[in-house]
Amino acid sequence: MSESENPVEPIKPVEPVETTTQPLLITEPLSLTAQVECLLYASKEPAILNALAAALAASVAEVEAALEQLSEQYRWRGIRLQRHGNKVQLVTAPEMATAVQKFLGLEEVNRLSTAALETLAIIAYNQPVTRPQIEIIRGVNCDGVMNTLEARTLIVELGRADTVGHPMRYGVSFEFLQYFGLKGTHELPPVQNMQVIPITAKPEPESENA
Repeated sequence: MSESENPVEPIKPVEPVETTTQPLLITEPLSLTAQVECLLYASKEPAILNALAAALAASVAEVEAALEQLSEQYRWRGIRLQRHGNKVQLVTAPEMATAVQKFLGLEEVNRLSTAALETLAIIAYNQPVTRPQIEIIRGVNCDGVMNTLEARTLIVELGRADTVGHPMRYGVSFEFLQYFGLKGTHELPPVQNMQVIPITAKPEPESENA
């Protein structure tokens, strides 16, 4: 059979393939409130307001306004905004403490003694306050109680007082706020007729354990 007798199959044209292009998603920039929330969530430690403002190229006043918005939004959610001085952090809602401890398998926190609670109250309502001033109000030596509170990180040192002997001044910590389920010291209940702390009097040399 000759080559002319072999039919040549025509080349089929290539059909065009339809391609669909996905529209470019243009996301709106996050609000300053959302950006502040993001940094707080990422922070392992309480964040300083000035550091938040610097990281977001915003003013401290703008960050304050964003924190106010977050605090209002969190009223109906399972987290809270906790503030202490110029520091702020995200924490779980205090009413969920039992469920959180059970979920994480945490042991129940040991309760504080009456002496420790009294000392904490003095510090919370009078901070910054020195150990001699605390002992004047309580009328007893508070070394054991103060050591317990420091060990449990419920109080922090706030620098030395500009008085004779330069005693250390103390205030409450973030752990104190968490222990009592407070968003800040502004939520402490009002106390009437708080004692005025004298500076020069000496406490009685009594000892007391926490």
